Amino acid sequence: MEISKGVHLIEATKGSYAYLVLGQEPVLIDTGFRGRADRILQELAAIGVRPRDIAHIALTHHDIDHVGNAQALAQVMGAKVWASAEDRAFIRGEAKPRGLRGLMRAVSPVAPPPVDETYAAGCVVGGLEVLATPGHTRGHVSLRLGDILFAGDLVTSRGGRLAAPPRMLTDDRSALQRSLREVGRLPFRLVCPAHGEPIARGGLWEALAGEG
Repeated sequence: MEISKGVHLIEATKGSYAYLVLGQEPVLIDTGFRGRADRILQELAAIGVRPRDIAHIALTHHDIDHVGNAQALAQVMGAKVWASAEDRAFIRGEAKPRGLRGLMRAVSPVAPPPVDETYAAGCVVGGLEVLATPGHTRGHVSLRLGDILFAGDLVTSRGGRLAAPPRMLTDDRSALQRSLREVGRLPFRLVCPAHGEPIARGGLWEALAGEG
């Protein structure tokens, strides 16, 4: 579904949305739950995008519903996989998350993808500005393209409102609040979360960031 010119929500990943940004170097942001690689490729084909057209897979963090198809898609696409240095070991299967995340990964294991590049301060991937937004995980990032924010799990949307991710899946609540405040200082019009539908910012971000 095209939500803005050259920006598509990948409906095959409903439940944990991935987004496609078409430009000089097309970028797939996140990859959804495992087992959906074929459906993602079919949806890209319907848009007119071939697997080898994708230059980058930009992962917002290491949760299984974001990296679930990264290994399969990277293999077919030949795309460069990006992640934060803090989350890289979890994505590559070299470290195991604790608590509920560890249980989820044990119940629904994911084939570890390669991580070809790590984000650095001021990093731009395929025209997307990478924003360090720790809290949900230590290395969580969001991405911004013009007036569109791809929020990963920094926020969710439901019932016309924005909300923070569940506390039980937030590594550092204080860091999350700082990330919300810092991102809120940036100009953007549309928020594209993984969980929930894209939503106009309006005054929703300020209402959320002001909550403790």
